[in-house]
Amino acid sequence: MDSADLNVLRSVLEWRRAGQRVMLYSVVQTWGTAPRAPGAMLALREDGVVIGSVSGGCVEDDLIARLHDGRIAADGPPVQLITYGVTREEAARFGLPCGGTLRLTEERVGDPAWVAELLARCEGHEIVARSLDIATGEVILQPATKTDVLAFDGQTLRAVYGPRWRLLLIGAGQLSRFVAEMARLLDFEVLICDPRSEFVYGWEEQHGRFVSGMPDEAVVNIQTDERTAIVALTHDPRLDDMALLTALDSRAFYVGALGSRVNSQKRRDNLALLGLSQQAIGRLHGPVGLHIGSHSPAEIALSLMAEIVAIKNGIELKQKKPLREGV
Repeated sequence: MDSADLNVLRSVLEWRRAGQRVMLYSVVQTWGTAPRAPGAMLALREDGVVIGSVSGGCVEDDLIARLHDGRIAADGPPVQLITYGVTREEAARFGLPCGGTLRLTEERVGDPAWVAELLARCEGHEIVARSLDIATGEVILQPATKTDVLAFDGQTLRAVYGPRWRLLLIGAGQLSRFVAEMARLLDFEVLICDPRSEFVYGWEEQHGRFVSGMPDEAVVNIQTDERTAIVALTHDPRLDDMALLTALDSRAFYVGALGSRVNSQKRRDNLALLGLSQQAIGRLHGPVGLHIGSHSPAEIALSLMAEIVAIKNGIELKQKKPLREGV
């Protein structure tokens, strides 16, 4: 569910709507060590322009060469399988480390309606499975879950796509600007909520989208799901705790709040007094971030995003110890 692959599909849709022929390549199997995991995608336009990646570069060069030297026949099958790196010499030629082998589907994109539908469903924060029949080229879209993974049995490729990961920042102060910049580089969709008009100046649209209303309203209005992280960064408990009361009972995969260990403990005590369950309070990350000795806003942003990305990628972190037991 790499959102970079959604960017590939956006280009496929644009090119096909412009009447250009497009070949879509997907990594379906790897053996040994391979540069890209199954599911990685690349689109090749009829003039040789490419977007996406299936290897470190040499395979991409060969795919372009296939187009120019006629190995891609105009009347060929709708889908075929291509394998790189069968021998150690070929693996070295194509930059596949340790004798790795890479198998791709080469798919002619005809009617792009399925591409438009898949992108629209992902924009609606759905997780979608695309089944490709290797013999006929038929594509079927079906609902999927976050636990579904790519599957290939030689006859059908079932790949899973999902919406971009999102980060909701409560507070538009200096630290939030650093966090937003790093999050966007990591391909998160950045949302900001700050009812204090004094902090809004200087935020450009490319750094994130503002969500109107109070923090608790913002958590609800964005339809928080399992691909959403929420971080409170205002240093104002009236705003931070308002967001946390709602966020900690939501489906967000990460909820954190800036503050020292002492202030984080006070926040947990306050949330308990406000009626939040101990189970929900236990989900709170605070202090936020991995311990890297950070002091500057940029370093704090780096430690925060490192923690968020680690949890997103399923890395189990050692939880920070509370000041006393039972929290």
